[in-house]
Amino acid sequence: MPPVPVLRPREVIRTFRRLGWRVVRQRGSHIIMVKDGHRATLSIPDHSEVARGTLRSLISKAGVTVDEFLNAI
Repeated sequence: MPPVPVLRPREVIRTFRRLGWRVVRQRGSHIIMVKDGHRATLSIPDHSEVARGTLRSLISKAGVTVDEFLNAI
């Protein structure tokens, strides 16, 4: 499994948009994304960087592999 990079929140959001997710709201410092036909929601922290463990968890919740995520960047 390739290492997960440290990315800015906007880069993470842009990548998930390419994978079919969309932003529905922002509550405080977290941006919420949903995808039609998918039960999970993604809560992306709007901090200076998204930590590797957090990003790995978001990728898993989205139902994609790290390789698929990296290819979408």
